[in-house]
Amino acid sequence: MRVSLNWLRDYVDPVLPPEDLAHRLTLAGFEIKAIEVVGGAWDRVQVGQIREVKPHPNADRLRLVTVSLGERSQTVVCGAPNLNVGDKIAFASVGARLIDGHSGEVAALKPAKIRGVVSEGMVCSEKELGISDSHEGIMVLPGDAPVGTPLRDYLGDTIFDIEVSPNRPDGLSVLGIGREVAALTGQGVRMPGVAYAESETPVASLASVEIVDPELCPRYCASVIEGVRIAPSPEWMQRRLKAAGMRPINNVVDVTNYVMLEYGQPLHAFDYRRLAERKIIVRRARDGEVIVSLDGVERGLNHDMLLICDGREAVAVAGVMGGLDSEVSDVTVSVLLESANFNQAFIRRTSATLGLRSEASLRFEKGLPAELPVPALRRATQLIAETSGGKAASGIIDVYPGRRERQPISLFNGEVGRLLGMDVPVERTRQILESLGFDCEMSAPSEMRVSVPYWRSDVGQSADLVEEVARIIGYDQVPTTVIAAPIPSYEPSPVLLLKERLRDILVACGLQEVITYSLTSLENLKRTMPDLSLPGPMPLRMANPMSREQEYLRTSLRPRLLLTLAQNQRYEDSVKLFEVGRVYLPRSGDLPQEAEALCAVFGGASQERSWRAKEAPVDLFDAKGVAEAVLERLGVDASFVPGEDAGLRRGRCADIVAGGERVGVLGEVHPRVVENFEATGPVYLLEMELDRLLPCVSTGVRYRPLSRFPATVRDIAVVVEAGVRFQSVLDLVRGFPLVSQVTLFDVYQGDQVPQGKKSLAFRVVYQSPTHTLTDEEVNGVQQRMIEALKDKLGAVLRG
Repeated sequence: MRVSLNWLRDYVDPVLPPEDLAHRLTLAGFEIKAIEVVGGAWDRVQVGQIREVKPHPNADRLRLVTVSLGERSQTVVCGAPNLNVGDKIAFASVGARLIDGHSGEVAALKPAKIRGVVSEGMVCSEKELGISDSHEGIMVLPGDAPVGTPLRDYLGDTIFDIEVSPNRPDGLSVLGIGREVAALTGQGVRMPGVAYAESETPVASLASVEIVDPELCPRYCASVIEGVRIAPSPEWMQRRLKAAGMRPINNVVDVTNYVMLEYGQPLHAFDYRRLAERKIIVRRARDGEVIVSLDGVERGLNHDMLLICDGREAVAVAGVMGGLDSEVSDVTVSVLLESANFNQAFIRRTSATLGLRSEASLRFEKGLPAELPVPALRRATQLIAETSGGKAASGIIDVYPGRRERQPISLFNGEVGRLLGMDVPVERTRQILESLGFDCEMSAPSEMRVSVPYWRSDVGQSADLVEEVARIIGYDQVPTTVIAAPIPSYEPSPVLLLKERLRDILVACGLQEVITYSLTSLENLKRTMPDLSLPGPMPLRMANPMSREQEYLRTSLRPRLLLTLAQNQRYEDSVKLFEVGRVYLPRSGDLPQEAEALCAVFGGASQERSWRAKEAPVDLFDAKGVAEAVLERLGVDASFVPGEDAGLRRGRCADIVAGGERVGVLGEVHPRVVENFEATGPVYLLEMELDRLLPCVSTGVRYRPLSRFPATVRDIAVVVEAGVRFQSVLDLVRGFPLVSQVTLFDVYQGDQVPQGKKSLAFRVVYQSPTHTLTDEEVNGVQQRMIEALKDKLGAVLRG
């Protein structure tokens, strides 16, 4: 919000220098991003008046202009087309620093000899002064400009660029900032006087208003001004609009923009004669309905948008932009002026869907009070009548189905001290609140009943009132005190600790963490299935999606992670990614269950390129090794059993079982799923449900001393059926006494092994914590082990 200090002075008398005032406003919650001084560089530039214009003796397009500067006159050469005797202009004497109209560079003005005539000065355009880009002619000042006065004193200004927080829509108005300045400096606020003559024609006989959807439009007000003449708005109004960053258009449109900036209430002017049946209807749009907006673009509408219509068709998108067919033009003679209140969420949705942000929608979507339309309407009606020569019909139309009464708030002075940690006298509290426009009534010596002014829609409880007191006193004045109550003890969150441990382990395993959006699309979820069906029940849809790609709450981490893998495969040979985050599992008649999950994907080369290692693609055992590292570091006693998952390849999928239940899945992503994401296969996936994994995680570390006695190592090779899993062999061998470690180092199927069988070679480490083992002890254990393998798994010792 750009606020002109000159404009602000209409309502309050700031007693502080601009820099100090900006500092106070920033401390009060209105951050000043920048201070722009208009006219700060206008040294040696004065208000002048053209006294005489003569032809140049040696040039057809140049003229000699004599300018009166009060006590002296100066004749200069000028080629501007709009030189008229009697006009007030801006005159720069030699030495003034101006902007070159062609190069845009700032340079000091020097005497020049132009076609034989010496010219010591210049009649300036707006561009040369840095006011605008206009340099087609000289800048003509209003007739009341005092001749001889430094231009800085007449047109100079200070512009505050203010960052307004979303909860303070009143700050998007000059009056709103004026109220803050008044409270901070102890001044009073002067409200603009609103008085205008009315015709004898009642406004109700000229127009009618119907609100079909009162929940979307709590209030709609309108006035009618007849006999208007469309022309440029007054110079002072144009100057203020430009200072606020708005382009002047004509007197009627400029008034609506001016009052929007002044009061914070958007307004819209319709050409009254172009409204069918002289009627205004506020309703939802019909799916497929179209409107051509003021910018000339045809826009498709849907049922989730609110329209302003006449008796036949839509004439505006409510709260966003007017329609082209009903705009005020040079032939307009009567105006219907709209000042309404709309549902803020609806306006934001409409604006986002249409991709159309306007100054009006910016204010409506922050939540404007329903009491604001009437004072803003009367002010705008007054200004249109004054600037266009029209006359307002008697009264205003005010349809107000959403009327609500705001109840006073009880504020105890002890609450002020408790929340601020400092003693504030009750009279000081009352004085601060009243300076901000609150009505205070003492109901007890230390209690007051506070009525909130209509423009402060952000205040709803006593804590908000205490915040107002702190803002005006100054947060920097609140003393630092020791907390009276004991500091609560730290209560660790097991889930958060588990997530952090998982991140550390996976990064140590060479994976990179990614964080993807919690929102996805149905199409993306379906791509995780080979047949493009929806995995599981319908996910929860957002009421206000930002885009089609972010429409539903994710039920799995897989879609975004696989998409990220595919995108990274274009640039990397080896891609190993993981994400730890929430998934949202739908529940009938309730909010979705927010479950914590881990998902990791592996694709490309097993290792980064190196001269030492031969390049090999990632395989299932790379993913399994990561899973085993995670489980081991967490102290989880888990096993891998054959499983099935619709998104993974059959026969290359295993369930991770711990504590008697499935806590995750591991396997190769189905080739058709890989194709769906346009990735390069094969791709492997590891997924764990943290809510099920957490009870199995070891909470402590158990110490077991290393044996000081030597180990004995034996290699064994057995032939088993091809379908026998090594996990079965491992579980059986580990069950024998003295066995401390078992490692598989070879799997063979070929000519020397019968068809349908395979050879498993593994190393067994025997060790005792109490003595050195003898060959007889080891041979005895190993013999029983071989017999058990034969009896239970049909294993035969390979010769």
